[in-house]
Amino acid sequence: MELAKGHLLTTGTANDPLLPKLVHAINHASAIDICVSFAQRSGVSLLLDALIDALNNGASLRIMTSDYLYITHPQALRLLFLLQQRGAEIKLFKCSERRAFHLKSYIFVRERDESGVSQIEAATAFVGSSNLSESALTSGMEWNLRFDLLRDSEESFAEFLHIRQSFEVLFTAANAHELTTEEIAAYTLKFDEVTRHNAPLMHALGVEDEPNSEPFSPNEAQIEALLALRESRSEGYQRGLVVMATGMGKTWLAAFDAEQIAAERVLFVAHREEILFQAQRTFSALFPHKSIGFYNSSDKNVEADFLFASIQSIGRLEHLKNFKREHFDYVVVDEFHHATARSYQKLLSYFLPEFLLGLTATPERTDHSDILSLCDNNLIFERSLIHGIEQNMLVPFHYYGIYDEFVDYQEIPWRSGKFDPVALENAFATNKRAKHIFNHWVNHQQSRTLGFCISKKHADFMAEFFVGQGIKAVAVYSGSEVRRNEALKCLANGEIEIVFSVDLFNEGTDIPEVDTVLMARPTESKILFLQQLGRGLRLSPTTGKTHVVVLDFIGNHKSFLLKPTSLLGTEGLQETLAAVKEPTVDLPAGCYLNFDVEVLDFWRDLAKAITPTFSDHYELLKLELGYPPTAAQFYHSGYYHKTKIRQQFGSWLGMIAKLEGSEALENLNQRYGEFLRLGVEQTSMTKSFKIILLQAFVELDGFAAKAGEMCGVGLADLAARSWEILHRYPRVMSQDVSSSEQHLKGNSVEWLRYWRKNPIAAYTSKNKNQNDAWFKIQSNRFVPNFSVSSSERELFEAAVLELCELRMAEYVARSAQ
Repeated sequence: MELAKGHLLTTGTANDPLLPKLVHAINHASAIDICVSFAQRSGVSLLLDALIDALNNGASLRIMTSDYLYITHPQALRLLFLLQQRGAEIKLFKCSERRAFHLKSYIFVRERDESGVSQIEAATAFVGSSNLSESALTSGMEWNLRFDLLRDSEESFAEFLHIRQSFEVLFTAANAHELTTEEIAAYTLKFDEVTRHNAPLMHALGVEDEPNSEPFSPNEAQIEALLALRESRSEGYQRGLVVMATGMGKTWLAAFDAEQIAAERVLFVAHREEILFQAQRTFSALFPHKSIGFYNSSDKNVEADFLFASIQSIGRLEHLKNFKREHFDYVVVDEFHHATARSYQKLLSYFLPEFLLGLTATPERTDHSDILSLCDNNLIFERSLIHGIEQNMLVPFHYYGIYDEFVDYQEIPWRSGKFDPVALENAFATNKRAKHIFNHWVNHQQSRTLGFCISKKHADFMAEFFVGQGIKAVAVYSGSEVRRNEALKCLANGEIEIVFSVDLFNEGTDIPEVDTVLMARPTESKILFLQQLGRGLRLSPTTGKTHVVVLDFIGNHKSFLLKPTSLLGTEGLQETLAAVKEPTVDLPAGCYLNFDVEVLDFWRDLAKAITPTFSDHYELLKLELGYPPTAAQFYHSGYYHKTKIRQQFGSWLGMIAKLEGSEALENLNQRYGEFLRLGVEQTSMTKSFKIILLQAFVELDGFAAKAGEMCGVGLADLAARSWEILHRYPRVMSQDVSSSEQHLKGNSVEWLRYWRKNPIAAYTSKNKNQNDAWFKIQSNRFVPNFSVSSSERELFEAAVLELCELRMAEYVARSAQ
């Protein structure tokens, strides 16, 4: 595809803007060089998504702007710095006082590999009057002349080589400084000074007053959440969970709360870089004078004021130790429903911020038992998508549960809570199914559709089928010919009717123009279903959509039951069926719910076949969550019956080892089952102290055999960490710790003495059901009377913590009665 087409001269204004030509070239170039005198946040923002896609697809990117007259805005530099953290080279050209800098050039090259040698396939350059600002790229009267490389002309090659070499000379000049947080800070100070003293001149030169151009203020739901957060902290809580549906602004809420507590150092953690990048943009806008950094496999900016980190990197202990435990005074863990993973738990136990905020848009159960224990059982604020619709912050949905009649899901292998992807892909690639989907889409679709597919092959198949019916459709996925930003822009503008995607738009992407969601694939978890649904719920001022149409193709398999439970907030098959059949289902005004009769018939048959056994309850909960439930999840679900589990399986670990058919869990149960059952799951608890002690012991790697020394933990360290954990539960603390000891500090001799009496003494004393105590005191250390092999330690520790969560959930519930 060509990098450019049309007239060589772009004349600007809305009739001939430069922006779409630049975006087109960016989307099809393998090397991009940009040099402009001035950069504004508005201009950089217009190109940002395309530039990110280019970097993600392996393109090289170099951008240089200048400090000439201090017209470049610091916010533009901060956005450019975000690109640098993703692999771009960004420089600031520092001008001498008597030297003007008026360049405006955009250079694009596409290369192909021929027998290991890189060859230029196409190249073009725009040179003219457009800086990086919204007006210059969209509406201003700006002339830019394009030079296209003619591959069969030596003169053209020589001329284009001259253009590239001229850029190279400037980009490598002594005055061209690599953009750093220090450079941005110094520039900002000078910019503020110049702006204060030369405001009329700056306005005349067209400098945008960008920090104040759009006031950042919380919406109604965010205001309520901010008040709830303040109240929770006043009660002594150091952690808490906030649940806000997609589209209600949970990232902005975190930024506003960081501002509310005057945070100096913030850590924002997520599992996907798209989420981190959006969060960086949000916090950078609200905190223009704070340095923003990234922490992942390639970039570790440990000195940044506000650090945005991937859990895959910072969640490992060797990375956590790059920071003091008190380094951050505000920690945000986004998409907190992932936080049951061990890497998250290590992070949560390591840092000691003034406050830790867990955020999720997609709770997995109405009681949030799966993640609430990691936020000290402190649910601060909750607004579901139903609340969002009722408050007119999200649009209503018209949901159609359509029978997927041309796929027999009973014939597709089901393993570990998922369908076999190859078998599923083959079953989907049929014209009968595509026609079935197409006909329902024609009957119900609005103007802009986002379709979710199981694989690249499936997305291509669906796009080709729709194109064959005369529909403007494209397939978008990692490595697809059509870039993500290009497809979304065309969809928003109405140039494309439907985009079929694979895994690109589940999280961290705003697509307000989408008014139809097509679910052409099964979603094996409630989380994924709600994320995909949320892509169409956002308000769209530009299109004025009144509702989103959801076309969901439901097959003959129990996994599809999660769809109505997600929409209706029900639990269990019988409750869900009753809610679906009831004509007065409690949905917000404007919402509509319809299931094909074949779907309801299958669910009725399923309800008759399911018997209320532990195995059935476990499988249903596992299906709903998308992974094996923890003991605390099973407890909160109402299925947990302690006595019956002990009679039938011996213990919780015995039950899941059998139900999961796991040899590793069975071996764990054989070796350490007695301690897990008697020392944790069934140990007597008049107070919470034993469980707090075990949590602290695991966090401090007490079961690890360290080189040159015995395993275990020093008593003073153990008491201090226990104090930290206990103080995260202010109500439990006030209830369990006597008033005379509540003022003690965790590192005090008095607290150690108090903690040795109970629970250390309890765990180092024999019980009537034991031959030996579980632990002993040796050389002033708390040491287990049994050893855990290094190969099984991680699984063993996870089992201990899981049972600790269960016992704490039981204890908190009992104490509240």
